[in-house]
Amino acid sequence: MQIKQLASVTGVNAKTIRYYEDIGLLPEAKRGDNGYRYYREQDVSSLKFIRRCKELRMPLADIKRLVAVQSDGNAPCAQVDTLISQQLEQIRIAQYELLQLEKNLQALANCCGNEHIKDCEILQHLRAN
Repeated sequence: MQIKQLASVTGVNAKTIRYYEDIGLLPEAKRGDNGYRYYREQDVSSLKFIRRCKELRMPLADIKRLVAVQSDGNAPCAQVDTLISQQLEQIRIAQYELLQLEKNLQALANCCGNEHIKDCEILQHLRAN
């Protein structure tokens, strides 16, 4: 299949697919005499795997490791477990930071009942902090 078809089937745009090939996340596609890239069903599976990892906000370096460890079916799962645990911790940190941001923004939104910029308590708080 050509790159347009691969993009359609996987939900990953062609430019991203080319980028993944460039950085070695996907193997280079076979090229026809016309220079077009041709992909196999295995590439569909690999790209869907990568897309799911990206949906989990995993860094490309970690996804590369996950792709690589799959080549040895008898290897222990410890590396996979560690990467997932680390990503979970990063998400928890991000959630905490977003909660703090929400609280700060809510406090700002609630602090001003004035109608004129010269009296705006939000702007006063932002200048003071």
